[in-house]
Amino acid sequence: MSTPRLRDVAERAGVSIRTVSNVVNGYARVSEERRARVEAAVAELGYQPNLMARNLRRGRTGLIALVVPELDVPYFAELTRAIITKARQQGYTVVVDQTDGEPDREREIVMGGAMAAMFDGVILSPLALSQTDLARRDNSRPLVLLGERIAESPYDHVAIDNVAAARAATEHLFDIGRSRVAAIGDQPWEGGETAQLRTAGFRLAHEARRRRLDESLIVTNRRFHHADGAEAMAALLDHPKGPPDAVFCYNDLLALGAIRTLLSRGVRVPEDVAVVGFDDIETGRYNTPSLTTVSPDKSTIAWLAIDRLIARLGERADDEPTELWAPYELAIRESTAG
Repeated sequence: MSTPRLRDVAERAGVSIRTVSNVVNGYARVSEERRARVEAAVAELGYQPNLMARNLRRGRTGLIALVVPELDVPYFAELTRAIITKARQQGYTVVVDQTDGEPDREREIVMGGAMAAMFDGVILSPLALSQTDLARRDNSRPLVLLGERIAESPYDHVAIDNVAAARAATEHLFDIGRSRVAAIGDQPWEGGETAQLRTAGFRLAHEARRRRLDESLIVTNRRFHHADGAEAMAALLDHPKGPPDAVFCYNDLLALGAIRTLLSRGVRVPEDVAVVGFDDIETGRYNTPSLTTVSPDKSTIAWLAIDRLIARLGERADDEPTELWAPYELAIRESTAG
């Protein structure tokens, strides 16, 4: 059986080839009655648009660049999968790269350079970029930023409310009766905006519940890996004023590393020390104990990022930069509930 063509769809629907093209390409100026006939014919015949030809006609490549700090960090791996799925549904292919959080690499991505022409747009999760770097960008390719920043920038941005999420995680620890709560993951330097927002939420929870905050219980970390969490938890257990009875970790890898140290030292989780993470990676759900964590809606983050990028490529190219917020929830599991 031959592959159905645009002409075949037009004949089945009883409309012109141009009308079929308008429907397939998403143009609005088609009556609902004709659109329904074309969509029915497309479904009956199993017609698949030639996406490569369509992109060439529009002067596009059909490729989107997704750039994240570290692909072997589960949160970014899971988010990458979600973005690839959403982009494929819109007829785009995603090319993935990582920066390792290196400022020069992130600047190279933002400024474009010779490789910019390969992609219709870029979705970037930066760690080290400054507002000065973003202001100097003269590349016309659309850019959507993921993650957090404190200052405004002239680009679309998709994130969750980290202050509110961190506050909810910390208040949950107060709600289960904990009083000496530590935090692992602060980064009080340029490029550490995500951690700074989570620290702000941690502090806000103490203020809201009228709890005294021991500043020495806020541990800084250069990286958010298992070993960093394990090392930080060891230091907290040896704290001169005594160990905490709960800890809020700024990602799940830190939390899982912390739990490993606690169990290896004979400390029970959650009976002696309750632990909360952030990101809701799959491994945390199957850990023993399973990990209580802030769960960002990765699917919504992916959809918002792809939608904004496609909007920049179409009729909404001149829209004002948009700040988009994805939902989150606190997934309560064994590391706090027992």
